Amino acid sequence: MNSLDFSKTLDLLYSLERLGIKMGLEHTEQLLDSMGNPHKRLKFIHIAGTNGKGSTIAHIESVLKSVGKKVGVYTSPHLIKFNERIKVNGVSITDLAINLFLEKNWKSIKKINSTFFETTTAMAFDFFYNKEVDIAIIETGLGGRLDSTNIIKPILSVITSVSMDHMEILGETLEEISFEKAGIIKEGIPLITSKQSEKVNKVLSEKIKGKNTKMIFSKDPIEIKIDSFGTSFIIENNPFKTSLLGKHQAYNASLAITVLKEFDYKLTDEEINNGFSKLFWPGRLQKLAPNIYYDVAHNQDGLKVLFDFMQENHKTEKVYGLFCLKGDKDMALICNTLSNKFSSLSVTRDKNNLLLDEDKLSEELTKNGIENKPLNSVKIGVSKIKELIKEDGVGVIFGSHYIAEEVYREFEISFENEII
Repeated sequence: MNSLDFSKTLDLLYSLERLGIKMGLEHTEQLLDSMGNPHKRLKFIHIAGTNGKGSTIAHIESVLKSVGKKVGVYTSPHLIKFNERIKVNGVSITDLAINLFLEKNWKSIKKINSTFFETTTAMAFDFFYNKEVDIAIIETGLGGRLDSTNIIKPILSVITSVSMDHMEILGETLEEISFEKAGIIKEGIPLITSKQSEKVNKVLSEKIKGKNTKMIFSKDPIEIKIDSFGTSFIIENNPFKTSLLGKHQAYNASLAITVLKEFDYKLTDEEINNGFSKLFWPGRLQKLAPNIYYDVAHNQDGLKVLFDFMQENHKTEKVYGLFCLKGDKDMALICNTLSNKFSSLSVTRDKNNLLLDEDKLSEELTKNGIENKPLNSVKIGVSKIKELIKEDGVGVIFGSHYIAEEVYREFEISFENEII
């Protein structure tokens, strides 16, 4: 592989997606072995779950960064640019570093037939090793047990809220999905989790038996209050505040606090609050303009959290929605959650055709009793939202990461210089 401009490099990287999703660790092991196993010289926190992974990671990273740690973070998907998936202290991997990694390892990648996610996982570990991070926080791509990231031996394993999503791969029941998530639990490594359903707890409790470790539960926050500057709450008589909006973010922050204190018991509440105050995590109930929000929620539980926020904070206002969705979701569950939530709902697609087209999505919603209007671009949809809320109401744009660039453009929000 010769030196290439970055767009061609990304084309090569994305070409690996045609190999699909391979559940298993063998190819990741082979690729990392060919690179000298950089992951074996790093400290990790490993995070699985259905909802709240990214927000929990963002809370942990912001605090550790604020107390002087060098923190690597590997998440997916990205909002605007691939580079966002791999960051050190909030700064994305450079185009040059990606180029150099692929040039150096392309022969091994092709020989092993590594997939896109296997390759990007190895890239992240290599980058974190070269940057000499103090700790790397790793989000599973899908599931946990057979996810490429499960090659690591972390110092802490974390499981956020578990619910129904990706059933075509992870299983048709909550127990089956929980089993896959619980696959990150390892011998002698503490598991930290939040309040889960009885079915999920049963699976986690069974999985931890014989692992010579413990399961630590985060505390439920109380006295949760939301204002335009964030969400405040109390844990064990101690006040905390995160810059993120929503009751659910108090729970994500509480889980992060438990992880942080297990990681370093010397961390003070003042240091944690200082880190939380500096946190910015776009696409999660992000206020784009007065009374317009953008949220990437795309499964039943994520949507429920979104609508709970709207009900609690905009209960007297009409709600106008702009929705888009990937084609792999359980439409019956989605529609059950959408029912009676909007004064009007429009649906659209992304410009790259990665999501359901607006007519197909509209048809599916109509079939399930959800009134809606198909629009053929995000631009038109945003314009309609802006027009509707002028009279009375609040707008919410939701359903996917894949429309982020188009959404931000319409609100003239810069996504350069690490703002996103």
